Amino acid sequence: MEAARTAPALVSIGSASRQTHFERIGGVEPITRLVERFYDRMDSLPEAQVIRSLHPADLTHVKLVLVAFLIEWMGGPKDYSAQRGHPRLRMRHMGFPVDAAARDAWMQCMRLAMEETIEDSGLRQQLEQAFFKTADFIRNQQESHHDHHR
Repeated sequence: MEAARTAPALVSIGSASRQTHFERIGGVEPITRLVERFYDRMDSLPEAQVIRSLHPADLTHVKLVLVAFLIEWMGGPKDYSAQRGHPRLRMRHMGFPVDAAARDAWMQCMRLAMEETIEDSGLRQQLEQAFFKTADFIRNQQESHHDHHR
């Protein structure tokens, strides 16, 4: 039943009566800044080369897609789904080898980008937990046999 799985939804975190993460982060502009810093980190961190090499040289389109996805994922307007349909994150990433190292490199870039662009540490922590769940959900490579499973 692998195909039936969907990514962990961010909007389910917390109660519906409180502000959405989209509102808390401040809307489209801060999300755009976050994505810019995220890809700056991906370009510059040596440990991110593994995931940067999976992206096109020109990140313009990729940035627009991630901005639209994050707006919707954080509870903002659903333009991403309107344009691209259901995110189907696992399916969209199946063509790329996503192992724990790739997940961790992605998370490191996002963590640093959030530290630079989001002042609210509570919001950063909630987003980091949600990002990790989603990044781990996308992982499609089992760890190699020499990794120790406890």
